[in-house]
Amino acid sequence: MNVLVINCGSSSVKYQLFDMADESLLAKGIVEKIGEGVSIVKHAARGQEVRYEAAIANHEQAFDHIRKALMDPTTGVLRSADDLDAIGHRVVHGGEAFVQSTLIDDKVIATLEEYSALAPLHNPPNLVGIRCAAKAFPGKPHVGVFDTAFHQTMPKHAFVYALPYELYQRGRIRRYGFHGTSHRFVTMRAAEFLGIPLDRFNAITCHLGNGCSMAAVAGGRSVDTTMGLTPLEGLVMGTRSGDIDPAIVFHLARSNGWTLDAIDALLNKKSGLLGLSGLSNDCRTLVEAAPTNERAKLALDVFCYRIRKYIGAYLAALGRADAVIFTGGIGENSVPLRRQILEGLDALGIELDPAANEVRGREAIITRPSSRIRALVVPTNEELLIARDTLAIAGKQG
Repeated sequence: MNVLVINCGSSSVKYQLFDMADESLLAKGIVEKIGEGVSIVKHAARGQEVRYEAAIANHEQAFDHIRKALMDPTTGVLRSADDLDAIGHRVVHGGEAFVQSTLIDDKVIATLEEYSALAPLHNPPNLVGIRCAAKAFPGKPHVGVFDTAFHQTMPKHAFVYALPYELYQRGRIRRYGFHGTSHRFVTMRAAEFLGIPLDRFNAITCHLGNGCSMAAVAGGRSVDTTMGLTPLEGLVMGTRSGDIDPAIVFHLARSNGWTLDAIDALLNKKSGLLGLSGLSNDCRTLVEAAPTNERAKLALDVFCYRIRKYIGAYLAALGRADAVIFTGGIGENSVPLRRQILEGLDALGIELDPAANEVRGREAIITRPSSRIRALVVPTNEELLIARDTLAIAGKQG
């Protein structure tokens, strides 16, 4: 069964095609800068890479290019659309309606449109991708895999905010959490790697990239996570502030005369590592600069401290943990930041092995054999998990 995985953004479409017989990646690519005059198409398959520019005015035209790339006589991997069996879609916000991946129909689309108010930057492009993919590949089953679904197992005391309860009842204002597909993938893989049954596996998962979040996992199920109603809450990120005193918003509005839109842009696009360092949102740049740049060092210190704090908090929430898992671009590759996060946590049962921590981009245990809680690096693969869910759900339809 060949499964196409789609991640549709406001001006881009990423795709990967899997042969689920052996879970091999047949092709991948991206259409970028949609609607910007000159768009870029990148496609890789059969050991070859193709890159070209084109005028792509909208997502429907982008899917025409994807369809042609997948069926190209030279670099394509499908003889015809008949060789494609199902399409899986990354959907950012499923709200409380979707606790697991779901076959997409008109009712699902209508529900996702309702949740667009909670994810105005993400759900509308996701819906565009669903509609365009249905037109490009008619008659195929489509499955939605939701970033929020994994966290729908959180108990109420973990997801409800201490606001007037009517705001939750009427507007569903609550903690939802994101990166759920990544947290679920690394949880399952780490349990398998350590030989622990998933329903007995407790872990703290750290998805660290330009966007960062952590989750407390008990018995393989999310019981808490750092992101909230939106992806702004929680850890320090590339350009997002993470946790702040909410009264800062009112202070900026009243004292500086800032508009809500200006404050929104400040917290989401000008804060985090970029705002603290004044240099970059890229940890690699900051690690290089830190020895001689005080603000670069400060940005990394704040970044690592926030993660250490949440590790302690989640250990308290879980009562016990088998593992702390690092994933995402930073989590998988940044040796110095993993070291800074974990060093000195021996009293909590986490004994870092500096030599083992030198690993980059592959599965490994990075704590000493004597460590009561093991720390692992587990590369994430959200696209593969989306393909697996799509196979499981679409396969039942055939």
